[in-house]
Amino acid sequence: MPEPHVMAQSRAIPVDVDTAFARTLPVPLPALFSRWYGPISPVKAVRGQDGDWSTAGQTRTVMQVGGGSMREELTVVDPPNRFRYTLSDVTGPLAPLVDHIDGEWSFAPVGTGTAVTWRWTVHPKSRVAAAALPAFAVLWRGFARQALEQLSHELLR
Repeated sequence: MPEPHVMAQSRAIPVDVDTAFARTLPVPLPALFSRWYGPISPVKAVRGQDGDWSTAGQTRTVMQVGGGSMREELTVVDPPNRFRYTLSDVTGPLAPLVDHIDGEWSFAPVGTGTAVTWRWTVHPKSRVAAAALPAFAVLWRGFARQALEQLSHELLR
C-alpha cells in the first residue's frame, strides 16, 4: 500500500478553546460544508446518525451533492483538545483515489482565541492514486479554508 498523504489547514478564531471544541463537534455538516470548491462538492445530508455527534464509536453516512457518499466513524473524542474520525466506503469522485481517510480537528490556545486545525491523512487506493494526491491536496486546502471560514461564522454567532 502506498504511503498516506497528510493535508492540513488552520485558522485562528476569537473564542476560547472549550467553546470552539464544544460547538465544532456537533455542528451540522451541511452548514459547515455548504459550498463547492472547484470539483469538491458540498455535503448534502447526513444519514444514520443516532443522537448528538459526541461519542467515539458513533457512525453516520455523509451524502455529498452529486451522489458521492462516505461512512464516517468518530474514533476519538478528547475535549477540548481534539476529535478524530475515519471516512471509509467512499463512493463518487473520490472513490478511485481514496481507500480511507483519517481526519482530525484539533484546538489549541493562540493569542485571545483558538487555533483550529483540520487535518486529513488520506490513504490512497493505489500508487497511481497516490501520484494524484498532491494536486488534490491543493484543492482540499482551499475547501478547508472555506470550511474554517464558515466555522468561524458559526462560532461567533
